[in-house]
Amino acid sequence: MVKSLEQVHEELNVWGFPHHPWEFTVGNTHIVLNPKTLVMTWIVMLLVILFTVSATRNMNMKRPGKLQLVVEEIFQFLRGLVYENMDPKKGAGLMSLIFTLFIFLLFSNLWGLVPTMMSPTADVNTTAGMAIMVFFLVQFMGIRYKGAGHFKHFLEPFPFFLPLTIVEELAKPVTLAFRLYGNIYGGEVLIAVLLGLLGLNTFVFGGFIPSVVWLAFSIFVGFIQAFIFTMLTIAYISQVVKEHEH
Repeated sequence: MVKSLEQVHEELNVWGFPHHPWEFTVGNTHIVLNPKTLVMTWIVMLLVILFTVSATRNMNMKRPGKLQLVVEEIFQFLRGLVYENMDPKKGAGLMSLIFTLFIFLLFSNLWGLVPTMMSPTADVNTTAGMAIMVFFLVQFMGIRYKGAGHFKHFLEPFPFFLPLTIVEELAKPVTLAFRLYGNIYGGEVLIAVLLGLLGLNTFVFGGFIPSVVWLAFSIFVGFIQAFIFTMLTIAYISQVVKEHEH
């Protein structure tokens, strides 16, 4: 029997995570939160902490461990991207944030591939929050290096372009949020659809068998989306920094 997505998600919730939305109103704003997303985000944050602590606990420059090598390779790769796009003196101060952002997004994207779990980035609230953070970070960097002159570019090349430049600036966090959310959520929905089509006979610890069909592709997408989000963050910051240098 073909099952609906809601039925599949209910059967996969073997851990009993809360999944009914929390709704409340603050002033005139109606807010809806998904408690399962919060739980998954806390789990991912814990995994990121355990991963980085384990990788750096017994650091050895002569005979580094496997986890240390992985972290060093990721850090050097991201540092290369940052230094290629902006002055190393300015980029060095951003490396901790860029590294943390990439690792968190990578773990979040891949966590949904674990049977019965869900990617925090499959919820638009998570990706929107990350995108808004990047938006304000870009504005902060622009003001830091250019002061009030940072806002001058909204009037270029002509002042009557102001509405268009504002829309262009606001479109950046929107595209960041929905690109990441759409790709990760789409992959999880596809797995759920497979489960609904194949039925309960394929369920092995929360439907592992049909998940494997898309495992390699989903891992690839998870890496690519974490890279794209991080790369665009670096690009947006480098734009305001390079303008200052010119």
